[in-house]
Amino acid sequence: MRYSTDHKAQTRERILQAAAEAIRGQGIERVSVAGVMAAADLTIGGFYAHFKSKDDLVAEAITYSFDERYAGFLSKVNASDAQEALTAFIDYYLSIRHSQSAGRGCPIPALAAEVPHMSPEARARFSAGVARLVGGLTTLLERTDIADPQIQANSILAELVGALGLARSAQKPGHAKAVLVASQQALKQRLGLVAG
Repeated sequence: MRYSTDHKAQTRERILQAAAEAIRGQGIERVSVAGVMAAADLTIGGFYAHFKSKDDLVAEAITYSFDERYAGFLSKVNASDAQEALTAFIDYYLSIRHSQSAGRGCPIPALAAEVPHMSPEARARFSAGVARLVGGLTTLLERTDIADPQIQANSILAELVGALGLARSAQKPGHAKAVLVASQQALKQRLGLVAG
């Protein structure tokens, strides 16, 4: 049976979605091609019609993860109210919901420790995703007249990622929430997003 080009693209998207969720939730080493294909409700035999290898899949899934999570945010950085966009981004990033959904959340805290062990292509894709996100934050900070916007964007992202990682490692939900709220309030105050 012959399938349309659209069908092939949809199948590839299903595989990427399953792979992106698996590598964020389980880590690259624990993810297998067979497991990804099963999660996408496909047979393993069709994998090589879409990807050359597991390394190729991982690299593509990293790009997919950043696009899935941040395409909407990045498309609005020049059009939305900058302060509202920053506030919404911080609130989402440091939410309990985000901290409890590693498989569907930001790829940075989920994969940062694995970067040195990634293929060169996967490392390049990860770095490109981080750079796009920093670029979007920088644009918003420029629009709110924050001094040294790129330095601040890197610092903000580092704090967000660190706070999320600490919240995810907390043994008790109350501790996780305390970490998230403290960082959320400190960032908003530093950026002038709440009354001092």
